Amino acid sequence: MTGPKTTPEAASRENPRLAAGRENPRLADGRENPPVADGQVSDAVTGNWVDHLAPPATRPYLRLSRADRPIGTWLLLLPCWWGLLLSMVSDGQVRLFDLWIFVGCAIGAFLMRGAGCTWNDITDRDFDGSVARTASRPIPSGQVSVKQALAWAAAQSLISFAILLTFPPMAIALGVISLLPVAIYPFAKRFTWWPQVFLGIAFNWGALLAWTAHSGSLGLPAVLLYLSGMAWTLFYDTIYAHQDKEDDALIGVKSTARLFGDNTAIWLRRFLVATVTLMALAIITAVPAANPLTMVLALVGPWAMGWHMVWQMRKLDIDDPSVLLILFRANRDTGLLPVLFFAVAVFV
Repeated sequence: MTGPKTTPEAASRENPRLAAGRENPRLADGRENPPVADGQVSDAVTGNWVDHLAPPATRPYLRLSRADRPIGTWLLLLPCWWGLLLSMVSDGQVRLFDLWIFVGCAIGAFLMRGAGCTWNDITDRDFDGSVARTASRPIPSGQVSVKQALAWAAAQSLISFAILLTFPPMAIALGVISLLPVAIYPFAKRFTWWPQVFLGIAFNWGALLAWTAHSGSLGLPAVLLYLSGMAWTLFYDTIYAHQDKEDDALIGVKSTARLFGDNTAIWLRRFLVATVTLMALAIITAVPAANPLTMVLALVGPWAMGWHMVWQMRKLDIDDPSVLLILFRANRDTGLLPVLFFAVAVFV
């Protein structure tokens, strides 16, 4: 991999928008552009390791992978752990290979989230330059060229594929098929008001893959768990999309946030109910009736997850970007709750 084509400082001279971000002037619509320092992305986590500890030459590539914003990796990983643990609960088998599935999914989630985000930035490079929150990303700010970004996406994908090859054949096939929704998603907001559905298809595929990696075959509980994850994605990504609704309207990008508007809370409640109900059905169909204690413990997972989503609803303000970002990031904890209770149910 070659180094970035320019330093952040040089990029600011070549790209007026990046320089503008440093001085915090206004964009074309009159709103302020978020400040950017030393190539940082405007919505990166404060004090993140990429901007402070990573070697300078690697930072633009790690920013492409969103390593400075780990929430996306969590949201991709958690359905994998749901699928693995529920499959273990279902057949009562705990094997050493399950530890590798657990770890392999974590590494793969980091890499494939990075590859997907890099691909997203390549396809959205013209849009990103017109949106306040995304104008400081590596490609529109001039830190990385499109060719370099493509090479970086390919490198991450190949390493992830090498990990996938250690899984059973059916899981490998599912992993290969998952590339299709990953490739389509960045274009969805150009032709549908429901791009979050395509994100849900891609981000929750791990529930199917990890279930299959443990059990060797796909089952109804895994499908129900997958659909539960899709409803959850519609919940959290609608919240996230409200941050960009004004910019999206100006440039003609569609989203559920723009579609729902002031009715967002009504739709979020529907997604909440669907998430909890479908996950509960997945558990009921997965856990043998002869193990009532195991079933009850596993069912606490969606119950607790639902209450965490209710908390988010109570805090929701669709016109406050800072609140929206906090709530979106809180979904790491939302998704970890089923992991905790599924893990307890495995060892009961």
